[in-house]
Amino acid sequence: MHDDPLIIAGQPYRSRLLVGTGKYRDLDETAAAIEASGAEIVTVAIRRSNIGQEPNEPNLLDVIPPDRYTILPNTAGCYTAEDAVRTCRLARELLDGHRLVKLEVLGDQQTLYPEMRETFRAAEQLIADGFHVMVYMTDDPIAARQLEEMGCVAVMPLAAPIGSGLGIQNRYNLRTIIEQAGVPVLVDAGVGTASDAAIAMELGCDGVLMNTAIAGARRPALMASAMRKAIEAGREAYLAGRIPRKRYASASSPVDGTFF
Repeated sequence: MHDDPLIIAGQPYRSRLLVGTGKYRDLDETAAAIEASGAEIVTVAIRRSNIGQEPNEPNLLDVIPPDRYTILPNTAGCYTAEDAVRTCRLARELLDGHRLVKLEVLGDQQTLYPEMRETFRAAEQLIADGFHVMVYMTDDPIAARQLEEMGCVAVMPLAAPIGSGLGIQNRYNLRTIIEQAGVPVLVDAGVGTASDAAIAMELGCDGVLMNTAIAGARRPALMASAMRKAIEAGREAYLAGRIPRKRYASASSPVDGTFF
């Protein structure tokens, strides 16, 4: 839908599916899945991926070249604001001044749940330092509003814990975040299959970011293709406007004016 772009930090994108690069068997599988997804924004865990830090190791940027994709450095694996800020600054150095980042500060290794106090601290520092911050967060409407007011360019509430595949667990909070937001709202974490992605888009999300649901599938490239179609279908359904839910039946054809 070329007339319905996703706009992040002033940049338009045709695809509303954002994908990660972790958990694939090798770089060839990574490249094939990303190609099939149609994604234009690809997120990279700076602490876990080589994008030039190790010149003698395979470079992830060889399969996701920055002249074709928008690279979205993320702070996965960070548990403090200081670590997250340091990681973003490293990414900016490696990517020649790149400013768009995904902020992710975790509370513990078991749940990988966002640590919101540290997230707020890191967001404040990064925004002051000139970064465009897309922020992974709890599905808390108040926190979402506060992060937007601070200057984050997108809020990214989790649908369920990272890698769980449980799908959207609290669509009511998600709807509240969407209704009050003046920046893009993207579901981040918890998607398991194509129907989860479609539901997120039907609720009014501006996009979905996922990794495990694709990389962990038996056929990652095929799942990536399915997710691409689900995102597009969900967005079209949202724009079309669904019929209201009713308790009783409603005839598809009108009764008035029948011939017999």
